Amino acid sequence: QVQLVESGGGLVHAGGSLRLSCATSGITFSLFTMAWYRQAPEKQRELVAVLTRRGSINYAHSVKGRFTISRDDAKNMVYLQMNSLKPEDTAVYYCKARFELTTQDYWGQGTQVTVSS
Repeated sequence: QVQLVESGGGLVHAGGSLRLSCATSGITFSLFTMAWYRQAPEKQRELVAVLTRRGSINYAHSVKGRFTISRDDAKNMVYLQMNSLKPEDTAVYYCKARFELTTQDYWGQGTQVTVSS
């Protein structure tokens, strides 16, 4: 059974930092592209950052220079370091694993990030 479990969300003041973690199980982690998405109230889910199994990285323009995605294939974990947080970063953050060969996607349940002004 595939499971993705996010953690590390919370309430932080603007300018602060949080580190999100996503623990995975039930997949051959090294074969998956990992990504973080977010969804703010009444908005569509949007891509925040993606990290392929070969190490290619892309960020949404709005977070470039502030967020860093990383992975630990030995621990089957993916992380999102978020610095210089802004109120507009407030959202539920989701971890996604995509099997590159078939584009099968698996999602976590999300973790709430709230940035106060």
